[in-house]
Amino acid sequence: MDTQLFISVLVTLFVIMDPPGTVPLFLSLTADMTSKLRNRSALQALAVAAGVITAFAVFGQNILSYMHISLAALQGAGGLLLILIALQLLTGTNNGTENANRYKNVAFVPLGTPLMAGPGAIVAVMVFAQQADSPARVAAVIAGVLLTFISLYLAMRFASLIQKILGEDGVELVTRIAGLLLSAIAVQMIADSVQDFVGTWS
Repeated sequence: MDTQLFISVLVTLFVIMDPPGTVPLFLSLTADMTSKLRNRSALQALAVAAGVITAFAVFGQNILSYMHISLAALQGAGGLLLILIALQLLTGTNNGTENANRYKNVAFVPLGTPLMAGPGAIVAVMVFAQQADSPARVAAVIAGVLLTFISLYLAMRFASLIQKILGEDGVELVTRIAGLLLSAIAVQMIADSVQDFVGTWS
């Protein structure tokens, strides 16, 4: 397995999906549920997110080819998108719980998508899927995605306990650090995109 790619996938998806940051959102969206229903909602949300991300990872190349979009363009667009998400994390302007009551099943919307399988995660997985050009790199991408989803499930499964341990200030701190890391990853993606474009021009 490509260890470097695995770490890159894990860190990128972890800071985008932000398992600790899902704790307050998950608790607020499932506040009226019993413990059993809350656990079922967590599993449903993960299934929805996994399905969406897998679909884009598998068919993303076909979509790009059909629309004549290069990997460099995708990386640049993804970097810009991740910067917007990072700014939300850094400034605390995430409104994921807004109008949540209008959804019949919060596990599908907004938990599964767009909170987990949002545009940032989708773009990141598509980019990593393009880089998986060998069995070792494919294994690295799959392992990174799976470990991120396991982290998300554990965060939701033990949301009440995590919030008690970290406290509101602790969750806020983790969210801000995730935003900082994500902004650095976004800038690197844009830089790589520019470098690829310049290479095609020379």
